[in-house]
Order: sequence, then C-alpha cells, then structure tokens
Amino acid sequence: MDLDKYFVKADLIPAIIQEKDTGEVLMLAYMNRESLQKTLETGYTWFWSRSRQELWNKGATSGHYQRVTEISADCDDDTLLITVEQTGAACHTGRHSCFFKKIK
Repeated sequence: MDLDKYFVKADLIPAIIQEKDTGEVLMLAYMNRESLQKTLETGYTWFWSRSRQELWNKGATSGHYQRVTEISADCDDDTLLITVEQTGAACHTGRHSCFFKKIK
C-alpha cells in the first residue's frame, strides 16, 4: 500500500479515533508515515507525539489499547478516521473519551 499520498500536504495528519460499538469519538491524535505503517502492521494504534517528538503506541504504558477495526481516509486524503475497540480509557485523564469538556 502506498502511504505517501496521505502525507503530500504535511508530515503529520490528524487521526480521529472512534469507538466501534458506540460511534463515540474518543480522541484526536497525529500520525506520521511510520506510525500509520506500524498501525497497519500491528492492528493497534500508533501515533506521533508532538510534545515528546517520538512514536507512541497507545496503551503501551497504561494498558488501554486500541485494536483497529477499520481505517478510512477523508476525501482529500489528509485526515484519517480510525475505528477501534477500546480497552479502558482513551484519555490520559482516565476518562473514556477526551471530549468531556462541554462548551455549550
């Protein structure tokens, strides 16, 4: 699979993580070519940590893994929607989803 088409506009692309069973959006993270490749190879999410400047396997430290069930690209091939089976919390705060702060 040619992954280069997803990284034409930028070295990092947003990846929206959605829970398979509920459709709930769990988090947004960024992927580079290597993290997308590792995700495809392992079946579990890998991201690029912008703060630590390193690859990050979601759940490697916490045990809260995300098993990938589907990956879709948007119409411009510059954003991914990744459907997962989430183990435990997706958010580093311990919440199931990172989107718990209601604005309106």
